[in-house]
Amino acid sequence: MSRSLPDHILEVRDLKKYFPIKAGVMKKTTGHVKAVDDISFFLRAGETLGLVGESGCGKSTVGRCLMKLYDITGGSILFRGRDITAFNRRELIDFRKKIQMIFQDPYASLNPRMRIRNIIGEAIRVHGLAERGEWQDRVAALLHDVGLRTSHMARYPHEFSGGQRQRIGIARALAMNPTLIVADEPVSALDVSIQAQIINLLDRLKEKFDLSYLVIAHDLAVVEHISDRVVVMYLGHIMETATDRDLYTRPAHPYTRALLSAIPGTGKKNRQNRRIILKGDVPSPINPPSGCVFHTRCPDMFPACRQEKPPMVKISENHWVSCLKYTG
Repeated sequence: MSRSLPDHILEVRDLKKYFPIKAGVMKKTTGHVKAVDDISFFLRAGETLGLVGESGCGKSTVGRCLMKLYDITGGSILFRGRDITAFNRRELIDFRKKIQMIFQDPYASLNPRMRIRNIIGEAIRVHGLAERGEWQDRVAALLHDVGLRTSHMARYPHEFSGGQRQRIGIARALAMNPTLIVADEPVSALDVSIQAQIINLLDRLKEKFDLSYLVIAHDLAVVEHISDRVVVMYLGHIMETATDRDLYTRPAHPYTRALLSAIPGTGKKNRQNRRIILKGDVPSPINPPSGCVFHTRCPDMFPACRQEKPPMVKISENHWVSCLKYTG
């Protein structure tokens, strides 16, 4: 599905991440949790890509693989055409200056014993990104960029609200002058009234700092307002990928349609009004179904779905779907 083009800042090819299951006194491997199973996608420079799906579908695991927090089981991850899985220690340090992460929980992601100036400024000092004595000026500028005051530098995380803490987390991610930010559920822990503020902030910062985003979320309503393209995951596999407009107005996969039907109506013409309730539970990633992994819950399932794994099929420009209905 993906192609190596000059404007691809990130390309994931046939990515797999299996977690071993160990049992017994000798801790032998008795199986694997197939969190991510052979997925491919790309991200263009300056683009915001949404990665969505139910809890447990593997989307956060993808984010951690991209950050090199997990060693992958198979496949490759190319950042500006270079495979990060083959980086040595020095190359990895340089790589991590260019890719940063915004975490889901603004309470757990900040060290409660550090002042805000040190939380944001630590990486600036360690990597020598500012002259001695100037790093605090850099921190003050970043706080201003995310809507906080210079006087907040001396405070501790417990003195801030959830929305303010997430702004601090965003400032910390910007401290290294990255080109790509992985935002893992950046607003799911916040009140609805604050979510819109953070989404608008991310949008403004993208333009100011010429950033690319991978936004991981389970809430398609959030992704709709920030993404240029969307990738839909289920049980470690990609079900559909399309531009924001195509996915929300012309969803092709039954799973995507079910997810979209759960979003409260916004008046869009082509959005379904009927709520689609999927039957059954999500299968275990330890022993996923044969054929199409979605067939056990699919309302459009037919016999071939139990045996044949559907390929990714292009149904229109920038719109791909993994479903046997479209294989001709």
